[in-house]
Amino acid sequence: MRHSLFIVCLSAFLFAGCLPAPYFQKDAAIPQNAWNSSFRPVFTFDITDSLSGYQPYFIIRHTQAYPYSNLWVWVYVKEPGDTAVKKTRVNIVLAEASGKWLGRGMGELYEQRLPVDLSEITGFRKTGTYQVSLEQNMRLNPLPEILNAGIRIEKIPFRDKQ
Repeated sequence: MRHSLFIVCLSAFLFAGCLPAPYFQKDAAIPQNAWNSSFRPVFTFDITDSLSGYQPYFIIRHTQAYPYSNLWVWVYVKEPGDTAVKKTRVNIVLAEASGKWLGRGMGELYEQRLPVDLSEITGFRKTGTYQVSLEQNMRLNPLPEILNAGIRIEKIPFRDKQ
């Protein structure tokens, strides 16, 4: 019995170790769990390797009482050396058509980490400091039952094609 439990625990640790570590990850708590469009969390990080690729993710934590199956978000990106801020509107799907929440759930809380295509406004190809900010863009303002919003950047190593 102990031997089986040890193998299960070891397998879980090994599996968790295989998940990619984020290059950058941070989220912001939404005041009063109601995301007002005037609240725009800003995330600042440095890119030091312009040869690698980077995959951005949107992180969202919400309750099961969230009234919609999706979330529209404006994503603003300021690249190193630029004075202009580029923006794109992204639709984040939070539930299946049946109403079943996507992501991980525990009790009344759900968390999702969803890949986001920002190729229209950035490829993270310049070295330097980036600023990314998020603004909810739903009709209801403030947007209830949102606990946290953030971003995650995963590095995709350069692969030599020989």
